[in-house]
Amino acid sequence: MARFKYEGRDRKKIRSGIMVAANRREAVEKLRDEGIRVIDIRELPATTMQKEITLGAPVKRDQFIMFLRQFSTLMRAGVTIVDAVKILSQQVESKALRKTLVEVDEALRKGNSLSDSLAKYPKIFEPLTINLVRAGELSGNIDESLDRLATHYDKAYQTRQKVKSAMSYPIVVGILAIGVVVFLLSSIVPMFVDMFESIGGELPIVTQLVVAASGYVKDYWYLMILGVLSLSGTIWVMKRSEKGRYILDTVLLRIPIFGNIMKKSALARLTRTLSSLFSSSVPILQALTMTEKVVGNEVMSKVILSARESLQKGGSLTEPMKKHWAFPPLIPHMISIGEKTGSLDHMLSKVAEFYEKEVEAETDRLKALIEPLMIVVLAAIVGTIVLAIMMPMFEMFQNVDKL
Repeated sequence: MARFKYEGRDRKKIRSGIMVAANRREAVEKLRDEGIRVIDIRELPATTMQKEITLGAPVKRDQFIMFLRQFSTLMRAGVTIVDAVKILSQQVESKALRKTLVEVDEALRKGNSLSDSLAKYPKIFEPLTINLVRAGELSGNIDESLDRLATHYDKAYQTRQKVKSAMSYPIVVGILAIGVVVFLLSSIVPMFVDMFESIGGELPIVTQLVVAASGYVKDYWYLMILGVLSLSGTIWVMKRSEKGRYILDTVLLRIPIFGNIMKKSALARLTRTLSSLFSSSVPILQALTMTEKVVGNEVMSKVILSARESLQKGGSLTEPMKKHWAFPPLIPHMISIGEKTGSLDHMLSKVAEFYEKEVEAETDRLKALIEPLMIVVLAAIVGTIVLAIMMPMFEMFQNVDKL
């Protein structure tokens, strides 16, 4: 998005200001829609911060949640939207968000709605945020919509952090273990190879395997690097296509232990999003479309798409969920109850809370079990290499004693 300084005339007077649009043509059309005949318009040079926003530099999630909480509090205190945005633009921590709020404030003072003003910055304000704010404008309860958004993002953020925490420990220890093994095989073991050859005789099978592995690492180290780069490149290419993302997400959801945690995390995010949208009276088809885009898992998105198409054809919302392996029976069952009782948003909120607690419990159990397990595995690998080095030396000392 670019910024344009304009001067124009409406029916009463000459007007000037700054507006945001994708290009000059769009800016002229927007001004014409507002009843302004453009006299002069020119694009302003992009500042460093604007380039940052254009390139999609994200606002930290915890900072965004704090912004929503503060916005909701100001609205409940009776502060007008324009004044609330101005106050927040002066105190939020994120420079990108602060700069954006200044421009939102300008748009509001020109008579634009809050939802339309926020929609000009899709890199910062997601479709879910825009639609819930728009729903709050229609119902006159923007403060409730903002508070609901803050709760939604906070729950999703906490769940995501727990999953990252559970995944990070084994990854870090695994990388450390690989680094230690490669160092031992490439630097330490070769120092003893000549000694082993001078001893003569047949080496223990463990030593033979370690020496062979050391030779492979020393002679073909570039193949290992090439393999890592090839795997990384393949994953990157797959993420660029819808089919590739579907395959990757399917594999991730089916990984033992970790896949179950990731599946429950995605289900919690899905049901929490639907609950937030239904609570704000967003139409069901529109809510499904938005959830499909923000759920963050291609497998789940396909099921939501099938559910939306089923509804459009007069079918059941839950039928595609019942047939798919990624959805446990609890979700379609609770949705069916919610549809019958007219409390679908409440039921989905309960399901989201259930899976959020499940993710928390499973990540805690995983961290408690995996720490000693990884230590044992690392000790076993390093111990095997050390034993392979020491065994021939013990034999050499025994032969010396016999002599």
